[in-house]
Amino acid sequence: MQFILKKKNITFLNPILDWLLYMAGYTIVFLAVTCLFDSIVVDKNHFILWAIIIELLIYLLNKTVKPILFTLTIPITGVTLGLFYPCINVFILKLADWLLGKHFEINHIIVAFFAAILISVMNFLMEKIIEKIIRKVKPKNESNAH
Repeated sequence: MQFILKKKNITFLNPILDWLLYMAGYTIVFLAVTCLFDSIVVDKNHFILWAIIIELLIYLLNKTVKPILFTLTIPITGVTLGLFYPCINVFILKLADWLLGKHFEINHIIVAFFAAILISVMNFLMEKIIEKIIRKVKPKNESNAH
């Protein structure tokens, strides 16, 4: 398996490796948030495994359910000047809570609101860090050509 691919003079990271790198980052962010808030409880048996499963589920919900919710709530989000958008993230977290039952629990809705905001900010920062790492992976002779 090649780590760096080249297509029409464009160098990029293998999509599978890229996805795995992002998922590892998202899982680390999620673990940090669960350590900060006592009201977010992940099953202590196989803690890391459940964190990975939860993050995969949240990733799938963000790719499937979130666009539908966003489309349905555009008027509310527009009227509130975007302040309603974190509520969609809270809904995604509570949906994951409901789907996983006792393995993932969010006990207070206010904590879920702040956790959703913190997860969004930390994911944004993590993505910027990963983008810098990916840029460093590219061969130097091609990055200087542009």
